[in-house]
Amino acid sequence: MELLKGKPVADVIKEKTARLAEELMEKDIVPTLGILRIGENGSDIAYENSAVKIASSVGVHVEKYIMSEKSETEDVLDVIKVMNEDDNIHGILMFRPLPAHLDEELIRNHINTAKDVDGISDASVGGLFTGNMTGFPPCTAEAAMMIMEHYGIELSGKRAVVIGRSLVIGKPAAMMMMDRNATVTICHSRTKPEDLKEICRTSDIIVSAAGKCRTVGAEHVSGNQVIIDVGINFDEGGKMCGDADFDALEGKVSAITPAPGGVGSVTTALLMYHVARAAASAETAPETVSK
Repeated sequence: MELLKGKPVADVIKEKTARLAEELMEKDIVPTLGILRIGENGSDIAYENSAVKIASSVGVHVEKYIMSEKSETEDVLDVIKVMNEDDNIHGILMFRPLPAHLDEELIRNHINTAKDVDGISDASVGGLFTGNMTGFPPCTAEAAMMIMEHYGIELSGKRAVVIGRSLVIGKPAAMMMMDRNATVTICHSRTKPEDLKEICRTSDIIVSAAGKCRTVGAEHVSGNQVIIDVGINFDEGGKMCGDADFDALEGKVSAITPAPGGVGSVTTALLMYHVARAAASAETAPETVSK
């Protein structure tokens, strides 16, 4: 069983980002990420700290915009307007989900597409689905693709299943795999358990973004699948885990990403690459690492 670690993939992306950032700084352009956090959610703060550390290592500057959890929608829109209009801010990362009283759809769609480095606006997602990429693809979905590309996992002609249908991971990942000529099935929380097992067993590649521990177990595989585990969960003992039951699957699949240590590290590296790309060109369609 091959362990598809994220670090080698992330290292390649970070090296590319650092080179681009150095070229930009020679032109007095400092690639800058604006982080918008509303409230004091522990997981948001943890990711923020990790993002700041990685940004520093590749030459990306970070500006933080921290707002009270009691902020109103108009207050958040005002901050986004400031970030959109600041030429020194090249990318915007907004932590989600937002507090329930905020209009998340309205807020995320106010982010300038050219600065939407995590691909959360309708314009960015729409560009991905139409093939006319006007923004950046969602980082986590792209990270899953980058891992498969790095480890030479062929998609053309393969049967793939995506577990999860969110616009953040599930649907974009399915679209990206179809673009690479895979035949893709999307399953979700309303898929019957017996159907999920059968679809997974007859697929070559399983991308799980269900957000639930042990979504994929030994009963979902037939011995030769590749599993890309996108889930970030915590088990009953408070230990971080993915969607896949790693212990139960060990030796029963051909390859699997660990969690942690898999998709997450690539996601953050891609975010910084998107920032550098946005800084390099605000008027041309951004590239992805895989192109």
